[in-house]
Amino acid sequence: MPQQPDGPPAKSGRPYLNTRQTAHYLAVSVRTLLTMRGAGKGPRFRRHGRLVYYHVDDIEAWSRASGRGARS
Repeated sequence: MPQQPDGPPAKSGRPYLNTRQTAHYLAVSVRTLLTMRGAGKGPRFRRHGRLVYYHVDDIEAWSRASGRGARS
């Protein structure tokens, strides 16, 4: 199966996404996500050696907390 330009999907049963997958999930560029991470903003992440992973629950929590607009 060919790899898609936005990166492969998360492995089945694993709730972690890499930087490219997280950027795609949030509809932002990888550069934007890297900038947010460097500034201490954006979703919580975990570092495993030189690799960075984001848990889907942390991404969702950050997205809900940073949402704007009318609330019902």
